[in-house]
Amino acid sequence: MAPRSPLLRSPLVHSGVQFMEQSFLKYVPCQRSRLATTAPSLNYAMTGSKGPTAMVFLNMGGPSKTDDVEDFLTRLFADGDLIPLGRLQAYIAPLLARRRTPKIQRQYADIGGGSPIRRWSEHQCQEMCKILDKLSPVTAPHKPYISFRYASPLTEDMYIKLLEDGFGGGNGGRAVAFTQYPQYSCSTTGSSLNELWKWRNRLEGKHANNDTLGTIQWSVIDRWPTHPGLVEAFAKNIEEQLATYPEDRRNAVVLLFSAHSLPMSVVNRGDPYPAEVAATVHAVMQRLRFSNPYRLCWQSQVGPSAWLGAQTSHTVQEYVKRGQTDLILVPIAFTSDHIETLYELDREVIHEANHPGVKRAESLNGNPIFIRALADIALDHMQRGEKCSTQMTLRCQGCKNERCLEQKKFFAGSALVR
Repeated sequence: MAPRSPLLRSPLVHSGVQFMEQSFLKYVPCQRSRLATTAPSLNYAMTGSKGPTAMVFLNMGGPSKTDDVEDFLTRLFADGDLIPLGRLQAYIAPLLARRRTPKIQRQYADIGGGSPIRRWSEHQCQEMCKILDKLSPVTAPHKPYISFRYASPLTEDMYIKLLEDGFGGGNGGRAVAFTQYPQYSCSTTGSSLNELWKWRNRLEGKHANNDTLGTIQWSVIDRWPTHPGLVEAFAKNIEEQLATYPEDRRNAVVLLFSAHSLPMSVVNRGDPYPAEVAATVHAVMQRLRFSNPYRLCWQSQVGPSAWLGAQTSHTVQEYVKRGQTDLILVPIAFTSDHIETLYELDREVIHEANHPGVKRAESLNGNPIFIRALADIALDHMQRGEKCSTQMTLRCQGCKNERCLEQKKFFAGSALVR
């Protein structure tokens, strides 16, 4: 499966527990919303002076039903930003997809017949837009869109819908591409932005980003690994799971933060993902006052090449062998449940551990603290009027991808990219 990772006002690592506590005060606990809801229709008569604003969530996506698995895998294996297979990639991808489809179909069948990513993404985006309409009437209405890299709604479908809804096509209008990979990776956020840039050129022409052309004016929220609301949402879920252990064992429970791994070839190229995941982990532990021992591990290695480790499955097996059987798995790079949490962690790693002390913290899903954090991130981005983060203007040290360079020039501005 594909990596799902990949800094606005907050620095990578906040210093001082007191500062962190103050930052989290507005993220108060409240009842979880677990079911997706339908957003009300937007009233364009109520448009603010800088609205409407399209809020576009970028994510990997997942097959909504088992019949969609082969198409999903074909697109995934065809993505050279994610899995570089050389000049024959377009021919190899369908063969790999066809070979793996039966196994992956069985896995999706075991978790309910399809991925819940679309349902949760739509819910999160819709609820965020409702909050933004209240917080920022000048940029309202905020219209929710989902753009998946490998499953419906695909990037091109999202872009066509934008044009149908009156954005671009000579009308101008503002759109914010909001990655749902909190930690940036060229293989996740970078790939999604490359795809968005491609379809922008195809559907609106290869013009400069100029208001006078009437094209959609894009900006990008490209990473947010240590935002206080994200950290608080993770911390609350961990605390809730810790509370299920007897008090005399609670402080000895080991927290295993699990993120999707990357090939070492990508890491050695200079991809920022491992550092940003580690920053999220440190921020969460700082919020928890380092109450428990913890480790960062990596899941979902694919193929024989070297990947970033230690692997989550091996880590759990080793600790259980040593007698450390109170473990909480924390999916630290995912914003909702999907096959890597519901099948790989729950049905493989935890099942194989075969011990009641091995558990998993709840995913973010409909967590209202998390959804409020999304709104705060978007509000801060729009108020600051930035095109993207400073980090996005810097290419990986070993980057040779010309498409990545041109994409960055478009979203960040040619003079800024280095």
